[in-house]
Amino acid sequence: MLLNTNAIVLSKLKYRDNDLIVKCYTQQLGVVGFLLRGVLKNKKGQSKAAYFQLLTQLQLVIIYKQNRSLQIIKEVKLNQLYTSLHSHVLKSAIAMFLAEVLANTLNEEEENQTLFSYIETALLWLDTQPEYSNFHLLFLLNLTKYLGFYPEETNTSYPYFNLLHGKFENQQQGKYSISGENLTLLKTLLGTTFDGLSTVKINAKQRQSFLSMILLYFELHLGGFKTPKSLQIFNQVFR
Repeated sequence: MLLNTNAIVLSKLKYRDNDLIVKCYTQQLGVVGFLLRGVLKNKKGQSKAAYFQLLTQLQLVIIYKQNRSLQIIKEVKLNQLYTSLHSHVLKSAIAMFLAEVLANTLNEEEENQTLFSYIETALLWLDTQPEYSNFHLLFLLNLTKYLGFYPEETNTSYPYFNLLHGKFENQQQGKYSISGENLTLLKTLLGTTFDGLSTVKINAKQRQSFLSMILLYFELHLGGFKTPKSLQIFNQVFR
């Protein structure tokens, strides 16, 4: 059947000489894989391949068959035209990193309108903003809300946060209890919107430390989550 849906590109992989396998998070179907045959064969195909940069927002017409592992795209066009996300060096590094995290965490083949809307809106915010150095931290923290392990916001005055339990605690309990700068930043970000991020002032070392912590938080709550391969490059870019 033919199905129309908005989609966000999560990953792409060259297959054979001229084909691409693309993974998208779609508004109607959740995560879907696509086979793009011959898309790298000539200039016309390569221009079509340009649609599938990481985190591009698309409108797709899909020839959908339920039992097929890789679906076929009949028509594709841009849903949102970014002005800087792919052309700005630092923003493109954020896009590459977050696309890998999303590809690693989003495995559901089912509709989730609120999660799709969150990702869509957050990326549009990033594309238009001049201040974005802490964007990925708040994006990942907010993402846990839709994945089911957002920090419990009771007892935020307590001096520890337990990554394993996902809540603030009055005493340190094991190696997953955090305190210090990471705890302070966590409390700050829990009360911050994207528009308020410009007021959060931290240095590169603090940013990397908090990112390592939030990735550990993902690992503890998501079976099979792996540290992104792009993390080392990402941290070098944001020194």
